[in-house]
Amino acid sequence: MRPEDLVEFTESLARIAAAGGGAKALAAQLARTAGGGVLLEDSNWRLIATAGAGEIPASARAVVESSAPGRAHRVSSGDRQIGWLSIFGTNSAADTDLLLRVTAAAIGVELARDGSMQRGRKESFWESLIARAFHDTASAREEAAAHGITLAPYYLAVALEAESADPARSDADLGDVRAIAGETFRGGDADIGAIERGATLLLLVPATRAVDASNAKTAASLLPKNLTRRKPHLRISGGVGTVETPPAIGTSIAAADAALAIGRRIYGGGRVTVYDELGAYRLLYEGANVEHLRTLAAEVLAPLRSYDEKHQTELERTLKLYFKTGQNVKTAAAELSVHRHTIFYRLRQIGEICARSLDTPHDQLTLRLAVAIDELHDAI
Repeated sequence: MRPEDLVEFTESLARIAAAGGGAKALAAQLARTAGGGVLLEDSNWRLIATAGAGEIPASARAVVESSAPGRAHRVSSGDRQIGWLSIFGTNSAADTDLLLRVTAAAIGVELARDGSMQRGRKESFWESLIARAFHDTASAREEAAAHGITLAPYYLAVALEAESADPARSDADLGDVRAIAGETFRGGDADIGAIERGATLLLLVPATRAVDASNAKTAASLLPKNLTRRKPHLRISGGVGTVETPPAIGTSIAAADAALAIGRRIYGGGRVTVYDELGAYRLLYEGANVEHLRTLAAEVLAPLRSYDEKHQTELERTLKLYFKTGQNVKTAAAELSVHRHTIFYRLRQIGEICARSLDTPHDQLTLRLAVAIDELHDAI
């Protein structure tokens, strides 16, 4: 390819972009010039556009990962990959690679611009939602639709912060967190909200069903390890809030922020902490009135009471007596008229049923506090 041919091709791409042709028109220009079939996909290998003649595969993933026929090039916006541009059925490797690179760069600008405009428009809705601009779910859903957003009936807030040794990379690191978190969480039929607040990325994850919330909590907890595998220099901390309706999403965000702060103080960085699993620590951090204390005790002891009622056992009584005797298994066994091995067995059951370990000081504090609150409540 002559230098003047490359200049002419680059100018044609510029004219298409200036006229608002978009990424699909740019891909079509590559197909016309190179004479092959062109495939444009996002960073998750989802189809954006095809152009040109010849056989085009469903995805170019095999080209990148297993050297299948064809040529593929990353589509990037700054340091962030946003897609793949691929071409098939051409003969001149040098010319095709050059045209592919130039077109990928032009498409990267277009996709970043389109994505930025759309993201900005959507972010304005999420910011209004956080500011409690809507009094009910119906009005929030109507405004969301006007911004091209499908709103879920319930959401779970996830607050994430990148911890980089290089402050100059903070923006790029947060972009990496945003990209990988976007792949991690799935919104189903509803949209996920994403807002950057300084060094914090705030995600609003749909939690229509209990299993959605459970899956989101699990995905968030695994995110630090998954991120480190892909970006070894990057570490994140985070907090997961409570499940709330859209108008009450501020409550979930406050819980996520609290979980992030408490998790850092208790466990250090590099971990995502779930608010509902913090037990006594959320009360000690935020302060609590009598109703909050009683709610904690009920939440912690409810699984034991349900099990005792169903199986006619004495797990709750065993736990209270275990603490009352200063964790003396022999004394507790004597008072319950059972063998000490039975006490050990019951303690293991208690840990499994309550999802807390009596061997860790954090969980033991929550269990002790729940027992103390419950006994005080019974005494009133």
